[in-house]
Amino acid sequence: QVQLVESGGGVVPAGGSLRLSCAISGRTFATYAMGWFRQDPGKERVFVAAVSRGGITTSYADSVKGRFTISKDNTGNTAYLQMKRLKPEDAAVYYCAADQNWFVLLNGTRVTYWGNGAQVTVSS
Repeated sequence: QVQLVESGGGVVPAGGSLRLSCAISGRTFATYAMGWFRQDPGKERVFVAAVSRGGITTSYADSVKGRFTISKDNTGNTAYLQMKRLKPEDAAVYYCAADQNWFVLLNGTRVTYWGNGAQVTVSS
């Protein structure tokens, strides 16, 4: 059974930085593309960023390009989302996602595995 466990959420002032981590267990980490999505209360979960199985190819939502960086450590079985120059509109629950299909991960609707979420609060 695959488990994704997020950590690193918290409260940060606008303009600050935060790094989220997602540890995966139960399967071969290197065979999974990893992604991050976020969700505001009452709204749909939306794509933030994704990184391919080998950690080479990345994709970002336009709203976070240039500020967020996704990475994948296949040795440590962990994916990261480095967030810089945070804005109040970045506040949300951030979910880690894993799937062996890159396009399924980018689409987000049929992702195989999800974490439980990490709250990010940005104070203005």
